[in-house]
Amino acid sequence: MHIDPSACCCRSWDLHPNLLKVIAIDEQLRVIYEDNVHFDKDLPEFKTQGGVYIHSDRLTVTSPVLMWVKALDMILEKMKSSGFNFSQVRAMSGAGQQHGSVYWEKGSIQILKNASSELPLHQSLKGCFSVSDSPIWMDSSTASQCRALEKALGGAQHLANVTGSRAYERFTGNQIAKIYSQNPEVYKQTERISLVSSFAASLFLGAYAPIDYSDGSGMNLLQIWEKAWSKPCLDACAPGLEERLGCPVPSHSVLGPISPYYSQRYGFSPDCKIVAFTGDNPASLAGMRLQEGDIAISLGTSDTLFLWIQEPTPALEGHILCNPVDSQTYMALLCFKNGSLMRERIRDECASGSWDEFSKALSSTVAGNSGNLGFYFDVMEITPEAVGIHRFNRDNQKVPRFPKEVEIRALIEGQFMAKRIHAEKLGYKVCKTRILATGGASHNKKILQVLSDVFNAPVFTIDTANSACLGSAYRAIHGLVAERNVSLADVVKLAPEPRLAVTPTPGAEEVSNSLQGAHHRSSSLVPDSTSRRCPVPPQNAVC
Repeated sequence: MHIDPSACCCRSWDLHPNLLKVIAIDEQLRVIYEDNVHFDKDLPEFKTQGGVYIHSDRLTVTSPVLMWVKALDMILEKMKSSGFNFSQVRAMSGAGQQHGSVYWEKGSIQILKNASSELPLHQSLKGCFSVSDSPIWMDSSTASQCRALEKALGGAQHLANVTGSRAYERFTGNQIAKIYSQNPEVYKQTERISLVSSFAASLFLGAYAPIDYSDGSGMNLLQIWEKAWSKPCLDACAPGLEERLGCPVPSHSVLGPISPYYSQRYGFSPDCKIVAFTGDNPASLAGMRLQEGDIAISLGTSDTLFLWIQEPTPALEGHILCNPVDSQTYMALLCFKNGSLMRERIRDECASGSWDEFSKALSSTVAGNSGNLGFYFDVMEITPEAVGIHRFNRDNQKVPRFPKEVEIRALIEGQFMAKRIHAEKLGYKVCKTRILATGGASHNKKILQVLSDVFNAPVFTIDTANSACLGSAYRAIHGLVAERNVSLADVVKLAPEPRLAVTPTPGAEEVSNSLQGAHHRSSSLVPDSTSRRCPVPPQNAVC
């Protein structure tokens, strides 16, 4: 296959937990090349499962750093063999799974800078990492470090006020604290700590890439208001940490030209610019092309909300991150474990396993469900931290069961009302809102109608099969013009518009308000969400 070199504009990477993706787009934002390397299948020598190692304690979860480097070598060779013309790539950016971290051995900067173009990069870098297996977002082995960090900062809420989140086991500050406490010599031999995103950027830059504001705000270390490291947080985790992290930068920053290694080995133009890489969740916000006031809802195995927020109020549930496309605003992230698997169970029990029957049952009941409301948590939920099935009738009395049609509507309305309430707790104002829906359940128009009614907002659908990778490509273009005050919205105006799916039913606002009141009253009977630590999401969750 030959790629027209005149069409190539920007390229992006997504270092996902189980694969590495690449996308190239032209100046009309058309995807002209895409490919991936699947870690388990294409790199079997690392013996990973789902791209990770789950250790014997079932809490520690890591990935081999050299596997990521070798995957990059492999995909670049595949592109070269396909006839891809690297010389026309003007800019590059990327995304990495959030919360993973990479530890560079002392002296590695010189090896990275002077890597021989005669060798695959993984051969040059094989001795560069003081920690060979990186802790990643699935790790939940740092509970004691989390408690220590919250205590040092004066409590979980105060930590959230500073960094956007209470202490989470997978967050990088707590992972660093664990490495320092258990292996102080390893920490001493570490000259730089990268996130997965800034690590990938470093490979292309031939130097240590800075951490961007957006991904950096998922570490329990960054003051999200001042966009600087929090000294009390750093001191609570490890000594000398600030010099090992470097200075954070705006997410649209151009970090510099591509390393000569890639010009010599693959024919990249020396003028190709590297734009700061960011986390996969922030990159997805860019890929979904969220604008101020928008909500993006991914309805998958777990349900995830991305919110564009002007004035956030950090809470004990959910996360506030710096906005990756507008450094003056913020994004909120809420993750709910009981998503499609919960919907599928109720479908099987109440609609004979048929989505058509499920949809008909949903249509046969009125909005508001005549005051009946349910909370459905098959597994311990993240937001709120609760488990079990809790049904309440119109008199706010707990009942053991509902008729099948009522059960179905109670599930869907309860799921969406929980999302609205927790979004508002984080500072989101539901006013002139547009909802962008994606994921499996976004294909069900009846479910989307309930979503529209609960939020009293129109729902649009978008195709985001590669939202993080596509968002990084958009961000690469944006990085070239961001210093001229050009917005991402201006950059991506040629991209396909979301499709209007449903609008609110007349009278939806009154029904939504009554549901909201019922949800607040009933939620007091659900286990207190602040009484226990939040569990880490399962492997197939999003956040």
